[in-house]
Amino acid sequence: MTLTVPKLSLVVLVGPSGSGKSTFAARHFLPTEVVSSDVCRGLVADDPNDQTATPDAFEVLHFLVAKRLARGRLTVVDATNVQPDARAPLVSLAKRYHCLPVAIVLDLPEAVCQERNRGRADRAFGPHVIRNQANQLRRSFKGLKREGFRQIHVLDSPEAVEAAVVERVLLWTDKSHERGPFDLIGDVHGCADELEQLLERLGYAKVAVPEDSPGWGTTSYAHPAGRKAVFVGDLVDRGPRVLDVVRIVRNMVRDGSALCVPGNHDIKLLKKLRGRDVSITHGLAETLAEIDAVPSEIREPFTRSLAEFLDGLVGHFVLDGGNLVVAHAGLKQDMHGRASARVRDFAL
Repeated sequence: MTLTVPKLSLVVLVGPSGSGKSTFAARHFLPTEVVSSDVCRGLVADDPNDQTATPDAFEVLHFLVAKRLARGRLTVVDATNVQPDARAPLVSLAKRYHCLPVAIVLDLPEAVCQERNRGRADRAFGPHVIRNQANQLRRSFKGLKREGFRQIHVLDSPEAVEAAVVERVLLWTDKSHERGPFDLIGDVHGCADELEQLLERLGYAKVAVPEDSPGWGTTSYAHPAGRKAVFVGDLVDRGPRVLDVVRIVRNMVRDGSALCVPGNHDIKLLKKLRGRDVSITHGLAETLAEIDAVPSEIREPFTRSLAEFLDGLVGHFVLDGGNLVVAHAGLKQDMHGRASARVRDFAL
């Protein structure tokens, strides 16, 4: 089983004592990436099993997690985390630093956990402790998504734990491996004539492409030297050829010759297409009139795919090893490369 984990995320291991969390963490993550409650108890009390030190230990744990997330480092919390109250501060830290919280649940049979703990001299507590932890996990397991965990992976047997592979994946915002050269193009606002002239002046060649969906046309552009256009949002409204602008940009993005982030006008159009109540101002009326003029036999599928394209635009991109960040309205440095609704809204 492959467990996908964003390269920038807070991974919370969840499971009773004896479920194998520490072994799992040591196998799949760097020692420096793992923040362990037992280690924190040892730091404050010289004894990793001193339960009286738990409040101080978790104060240290939360401090270390915060510092790592602030620096953009993947962080793994190795603690039982079987209670919602234990997980809530961790989800809160992930939100504060615009990181995705990921839960990896080791939901092994209670008998397995009991047997493992009987073989550990440093675990002097009775079987009722693990029984209580297992019950707490079962009671709260279904609420993980409501608590805010964006990804939840469940391993329910020793065999599943043994076979698990952790794959680190880039966030959608992370295009740091793309080095350009880039051509940044902003706020086209439906001016397709000017966009076509600009692309040609920049050396892009018009290419005919298959129409993969009704209404999207066959026009795209590509640069013979491999340059990539980066559109900085506000494709729609105001100009006389709004849909032609969107067609060109969408086809270039699809074909790999462009990237595009959304602008506030694009998101407002998306809201309208999704049935939200928005004010028809600042050029939106012209865009809606163009959509109404699309032939009736393809208007519905075209409008649906238009909404899908706008909805799929990533709020910002980090390019060229972090040297270039592209967002429509700018972005604070501590939000670069992060993923949250607040980051996306700020970028608009």
